[in-house]
Amino acid sequence: MRFAPPANLDAITGDRLQALLRTMPKAELHVHIEGTLEPELIFDLARRNGVALPYADVEALRTAYAFADLQSFLDVYYAGAGVLRTEEDFHAMAMAYFARAAADHVVHAEVFFDPQTHTARGVAMATILHGLARACREARHTYGIDASLILCFLRHLSEADAFATLEAALPLRDLFVGVGLDSSERGNPPEKFARVFARCGELGLHRVAHAGEEGPAAYIEAALDVLHVERIDHGVRCVDDPTLVARLAGAQIPLTVCPLSNVKLRVVPTLAQHPLAALVAAGIRATINSDDPAYFGGYVNANYVDTFRALPLDARDAYTLARNSFAASFVEDSAKARWTDALDAAFAAA
Repeated sequence: MRFAPPANLDAITGDRLQALLRTMPKAELHVHIEGTLEPELIFDLARRNGVALPYADVEALRTAYAFADLQSFLDVYYAGAGVLRTEEDFHAMAMAYFARAAADHVVHAEVFFDPQTHTARGVAMATILHGLARACREARHTYGIDASLILCFLRHLSEADAFATLEAALPLRDLFVGVGLDSSERGNPPEKFARVFARCGELGLHRVAHAGEEGPAAYIEAALDVLHVERIDHGVRCVDDPTLVARLAGAQIPLTVCPLSNVKLRVVPTLAQHPLAALVAAGIRATINSDDPAYFGGYVNANYVDTFRALPLDARDAYTLARNSFAASFVEDSAKARWTDALDAAFAAA
């Protein structure tokens, strides 16, 4: 693939750069579809499905979004996901996300979903996947967004549960492109899921894993060496290990970084103290993503804009981050080249 940056990057500053961050084409590689459930839709689906919520109204729910750490977020996240019952619910949730993604000029999205969150409540795997996959198809026709699904295992549950989830999903194998690992990182190292990830490799599924968010840099190494993942989700704790930083940069292993999430969950104190600029400077294939945007205060454009205001990042970094999002995606090279050409055109016109 060609990665020659446009010639006018040094001239794009200030308001021009801020506008370009919003309008340049980009991919989103780290978004949990259940984390896009806005409070208004949660209440609409709760009414539709007769689900009682532990919050009086939308504002009371928003007030609960003051998180102390990852677990306090997950408690609210799982409660919100409880309103999802039917195929139409999953379709509606995903289409709401795709509308926002289109407004942010996302041209490709690889969307995480957590089936165990729903099958534990008696929702069938087919209900989840058919609803989400239908939305992915409609996103292409309605918004011009290319989208695919990544099935995530909940790491606070057992590997046996993950195996059962995989087996339940295999009859619908054509509806998802890969597997991931999310939920509570502390006390749940990647090694816990070695065998199920090995099986996913045998099946030809792409593999990613959350590592180095709240967990240590060693979890990133284990995700690479034990789970054999192709991308690391978050990965910001790599800065604690210079040897690991060099490895990630040398091998061009992508990190799907989520700046607003990292602040909201107190992984970093402020955006001004976020390591993203250092990761880019080190040559790591970093990308910017939204994670759980309904809960963390912003979709992908908000992550770009707020991060560039807080950190010493310039137009060259913007180009690199957007280009990285295409290079790190699980699509054919022809699509990556087409999106990179569109990115070049956006910068040339800025």
